[in-house]
Amino acid sequence: MEKKETDIEEKFIRNKKFTLTNGKLDFSLNVAGMFFSEKELDKLKDRFKKVHAEIKKIEAGEIKNPDENRKVTHFTDRAAYHHESLFIDVEDFAEAVRNEKIKSSTGKKFSNVVINGIGGSALGPEFLHMAINGPYWNEKTDQQRQNYPKIYFIDNTDSNTIKDILEVISLEETLVLSISKSGGTQETNNNIIAFQHTYSKSNLDFTKHACAITMENSALDHKAKKEKWLKVFHMSESIGGRTSETSIVGHLPAALAGINFKDFIRGACEMDIWTRCSDYQKNPAYMLAAMWFIAGEGKGNKNMVIIPYSDRLVLLSRYLQQLVMESIEKEKDLDGKVVHQGLNVFGNKGGTDAHSYVQQLNDGKNDFFVTFIEVMKDTMVIPISNGITMDDYLHGFKTGLTKALETRKREVIQIEVSEISPCTLGMIIALYERTVAAYAELININAFHQPGVQAYKLASKGIINLILDLENKLAKMAPWQGTVKELCKEIDLLDKEIEIEGIIAKFAENVNVRSFDNFIISRKWDENNNWIYTIENK
Repeated sequence: MEKKETDIEEKFIRNKKFTLTNGKLDFSLNVAGMFFSEKELDKLKDRFKKVHAEIKKIEAGEIKNPDENRKVTHFTDRAAYHHESLFIDVEDFAEAVRNEKIKSSTGKKFSNVVINGIGGSALGPEFLHMAINGPYWNEKTDQQRQNYPKIYFIDNTDSNTIKDILEVISLEETLVLSISKSGGTQETNNNIIAFQHTYSKSNLDFTKHACAITMENSALDHKAKKEKWLKVFHMSESIGGRTSETSIVGHLPAALAGINFKDFIRGACEMDIWTRCSDYQKNPAYMLAAMWFIAGEGKGNKNMVIIPYSDRLVLLSRYLQQLVMESIEKEKDLDGKVVHQGLNVFGNKGGTDAHSYVQQLNDGKNDFFVTFIEVMKDTMVIPISNGITMDDYLHGFKTGLTKALETRKREVIQIEVSEISPCTLGMIIALYERTVAAYAELININAFHQPGVQAYKLASKGIINLILDLENKLAKMAPWQGTVKELCKEIDLLDKEIEIEGIIAKFAENVNVRSFDNFIISRKWDENNNWIYTIENK
């Protein structure tokens, strides 16, 4: 046999061997395009015995988040969730909103729902909504939406977003669903306050337009109960935000938008069954974790690029950024050793990226591996020419790019699913959740806490305190004029000059819309390239 034929045969054998397919689920994972030898893979056998033992401990209910002394139950809770009374309560509430049995404070139908959360409390629900209902859900008629409400998401503390939503909704017809596990998430609380003020200005009772998902006895739970909000649903303490999509956190937003959440959980549970296989070379989550480990030399030395070939899956990379990066990016391992582990996630969608991002993948630094996700069933058959359809081109672009990357010695993983459905999305999310847990065990870190997030929150509180302190000091200085440095010297805060420069710049830029109790502040750019600030009495 000629060398070329031998190479083709070897490639075919490797492709077949390293494609894991579940015909029942219509789901496959192909890792043959990753640059690993079978010898390298075999060396991980003992490591994966330990990984499997630790994953079993998670499902047995042992403490697997030692830093917070918590169990990790998202794998096991979802298997029982759809049989629980909470599941029925959520379905009943969503149906009552849809059928107008639950109405607004003025007796109007809830035509809009604002989902207020951040991180896992927003990314998961938004991803699922976009994937199933598409980008134009809110533009459909009530009949097309089967009387389900329009859905809006707020996932930040940005006044622009509040303004944008208020321009298109009627407060009388809007239900605000706030999701915060701890009940103390500042961004979410800020949005609650913003809506409370807005409803109050309109002489509307916000409490008759508000519901919440939070832990029992959290600050949000106490607030909602004290103020007698429409409804409060409780979530489990042992499910983290980034792994909460198969819980009530994902359920209520989905139910309000007419998404079959039972099918979503079914898909996740089917993937859980498949990924409980002890043989790591037959377990898609373990093989995916092995690829991450080998490609990045156990240190995350290569970036993960996620490119789904479906517009509906465009938010997948954003969802996986939080799931993977918040779980894996850790300073210390479980033994307290400084390791600075991490795995960066980037991506958008194909074939759009073939005209932008792919240029980097083809010709730029070879510091990544790419995962393509392809949906095999076409939603519409749209002929283009000579019997070739629009989605034939999409498949051709994906396959062509795969081959191009192969010739450039770039690593590729391929996932194929039958269709975009709640069941399929449940499989994808469960696969990556299990992969993250397995990879974390391979590199000996706690995947279920987020010390880096806590660090930024503490730093942010310091800035908020500085803003309050600065307001008090400026009120006592008027009239005054000078540079930031001169200001900091006068109030004895030279060590805070950088922070104060940003704060008073915002004060001055918002002078027409923001009111301070005892002073007015403005600024002008002078000939010496300095901002000159002027503080005056009101």
